[in-house]
Amino acid sequence: MPSMKLKKMPSMREKRRYIVFRLHSKEPVTFADAKNAITNSVINWLGDNEMARARIWVIKNLWNQKEQIGFVRCSHRFVDKIKVALGLVHQIGDQKVIIQSMKVTATIKSGKQLQKPKNK
Repeated sequence: MPSMKLKKMPSMREKRRYIVFRLHSKEPVTFADAKNAITNSVINWLGDNEMARARIWVIKNLWNQKEQIGFVRCSHRFVDKIKVALGLVHQIGDQKVIIQSMKVTATIKSGKQLQKPKNK
């Protein structure tokens, strides 16, 4: 008898939000360094238990090295707390940085519009 995987109803699923952020620094920062700094900041601010509930995910494929723009996926209930944790990052390695949260979106597609340069 094959086992069936039970799926949650759409209304029971945790809603995802994507926080689009820009990293301001004098020198470009690698994705790995940015991810470690963001993760450590969230752990320090929320703790392990709340971080697990927030379901934090820094998305590697959407990191724009040239523009220093990235995406953090989280639960819709923790968006404000994650934005605070992003604002608490002041240093990555030896250089001073500022993380600016630009937009909160429900889809990646609408967040990608910020990465494209505007033609005038």
